[in-house]
Amino acid sequence: MKQEILSRIQKKFPLVAKPFKAIADELDISEEEVLSILQEQKSKNIIRQTSAIFDTKRLGYKSSLVAFKIDKEDISDAVKIINSHPGISHNYERNHDFNIWFTLAVAPDSKLGLEKTLEILAKLTNAKEYIMLPTLKLFKISVKLNTTGKDDKKEKVKKVVHSDIELSELHHAVIRKAQYDIEIVSEPFKKIVEELDISYDKFFSILIQLQEAGIMRRFASILNHRKAGFNANAMVVWDVDEANGEAIGEKAAAFSAVSHCYLRPKYENWPYNLFTMVHGKTTQETNAIIDDMSKEIESASHMPLYSSREFKKVRIEYFTPEFESWENKYIAQES
Repeated sequence: MKQEILSRIQKKFPLVAKPFKAIADELDISEEEVLSILQEQKSKNIIRQTSAIFDTKRLGYKSSLVAFKIDKEDISDAVKIINSHPGISHNYERNHDFNIWFTLAVAPDSKLGLEKTLEILAKLTNAKEYIMLPTLKLFKISVKLNTTGKDDKKEKVKKVVHSDIELSELHHAVIRKAQYDIEIVSEPFKKIVEELDISYDKFFSILIQLQEAGIMRRFASILNHRKAGFNANAMVVWDVDEANGEAIGEKAAAFSAVSHCYLRPKYENWPYNLFTMVHGKTTQETNAIIDDMSKEIESASHMPLYSSREFKKVRIEYFTPEFESWENKYIAQES
């Protein structure tokens, strides 16, 4: 039952006043049992966070995956500098000459912009070389670990057409509140609606509107991969024909074990343009999945990059003053 509940909260979290009761009713158990199981999983850090998951770009932020080449003796200091930027959500050491991999976002009103921010970070960290790998095409972004072992090997990835909306002050207020981890209690949204002084119906209608506009990807729980038993997670990079990149990307995204799938640019010093995050419980399992994928994906070569150390894995906090503070500090130093 525990695995069923964990699977459920990753896929579609009920946007109702009492979401855990809705899950309990669906599974024909009590709300108290669901709360007890999830509170235990949270205390063990198996559940990392339960919140709205927003699309950085749809909120006006500019972002990119970045790889730095850092001398081993400089890694510790470099990581502290990189992680000090509020737009760093993920930062890992991986098994390659480009050894430090992180995602960086800058705010819509950034004075420095993405490229200049990277130049500053490269200079501060003594990076020998770096590559900027923005998303050219997103095929899939959905971390849903197969906790039950019942998921199919393949899944259908829906193509979604989003509506356009103009964000009001209330939209921004909801985004600022909904981006944070909720408590695992009977009415986890009660504090938010009280602070915003709106009804549950209004709050949920705004979240649904944000989802239809593609600003909120979904509301869900994210599990701690390793704590949940998925200890072998590889970023697999593929050198695919750019002319057929979209068709190949769609094939790769269909694998259920793939949580993220993107096309990114190639460079003279980096020939790989298709990126897939593959999750397995063991290296043997993950390598078997990669082998299966390689039989269907037309590529000149591919390479799994396993993370040896995780330095940061958080959600970006949107519309906060920390971005401006970081920039002002380094703008002053540059002038």
